[in-house]
Amino acid sequence: MHNLFQGLRPPEWVVDELQNRVVLFLNHVLMQEKAAQDRLRRQKGKPVRVQWGDFHLTLAPTAAGLLERCSSDAKPELSMTLTQNSPLSLAQSVLTGQKPGVDIQGDVQLAAEVAWLVDNVRWDVEEDLSRFVGDAPAHTLGRFARAAAQALQSFLARLPEGFAVRSPFSPTSPPTPAPSAAPTAAPAGPEPKGEGGTAA
Repeated sequence: MHNLFQGLRPPEWVVDELQNRVVLFLNHVLMQEKAAQDRLRRQKGKPVRVQWGDFHLTLAPTAAGLLERCSSDAKPELSMTLTQNSPLSLAQSVLTGQKPGVDIQGDVQLAAEVAWLVDNVRWDVEEDLSRFVGDAPAHTLGRFARAAAQALQSFLARLPEGFAVRSPFSPTSPPTPAPSAAPTAAPAGPEPKGEGGTAA
């Protein structure tokens, strides 16, 4: 599955729209966390680069304590790299309420604020869903998501060590032919004799 995601290369407009959606989602979560907004206000205008595999996004805190996209040539004062390259592992962490592994480097004060955000800001999936579908359906969906994540974790744990899922979109290498056995020499017959039954 990881190979599948690596093999897919969406067009630039899709990546751009995805980045916009990520910013909207992050701001949606931050708007529910006043303490997080207060901390971001203190770091207004400082670019932060977020990297996950080939996907990267540079953001900066605003005066409102939210986030906005920066230009692609903005020099980041802080770099954050998600250490879970596998989409399955990342989705599993999110669904079970765990924080993904993040490597943070750069400005010390900005890093301290971002580290606090990573440790303390949580997305309450069920609460968000309840606004659209009601409390009971949201609780059911949340329970299903956690069960699915646990099932996924059990499935991955049972895979043989070093197992990799091949992408169906990647070219398949032709099978390597089995080495052919060396030709076996025919057994030698009796030595020919000359006329009269005696050797020449």
